[in-house]
Amino acid sequence: MRLLLLRHAKAEKAPPGARDHERALNPRGRSDAPLIGSYIARHALIPSRGLVSTARRTRETFDGVVTAFPARPTVSFEERLYDAKAEAILAVIKETPSDAASLLVIGHNPGLHDLAMLLIASGDVEARERLNEGLPTSGLAVIDFAADDWRKLHRRGGRLERFVSPRTLVPTDPA
Repeated sequence: MRLLLLRHAKAEKAPPGARDHERALNPRGRSDAPLIGSYIARHALIPSRGLVSTARRTRETFDGVVTAFPARPTVSFEERLYDAKAEAILAVIKETPSDAASLLVIGHNPGLHDLAMLLIASGDVEARERLNEGLPTSGLAVIDFAADDWRKLHRRGGRLERFVSPRTLVPTDPA
């Protein structure tokens, strides 16, 4: 099984009095989401299912990511992913039907980063060191598991297959 953990793309700051849940993507976020989606498609990482927080910025990230996919995967918008801790996110993931070989979860920090750190036991050392530093906006951690049922996921049961972000995909401007 393969789990793709994607932190939402860069969002606007909430104006005074506005709800955090309703923050939209900013221009950088609107360009980063399709970039990550293209990466996912180009590297044959397209998930069979998606779990997405109900926050506006995560829904907009999903919409941007899937523009690069040949078909939109089955998706569930899940309130429990909003501002969730690692164990709560894991509980939602474990409800995924076992016929889904790969799952994309789009959510928020610190929960997603904490979940990645909780699940990963091995993998590329350099990628693991970069992930230890944090999961940036539009950061994608791809974790593989030997299990054949999402209910069997457990701490330190995964291997970090790759970790990328828009910053690692786009050459920096020398100026």
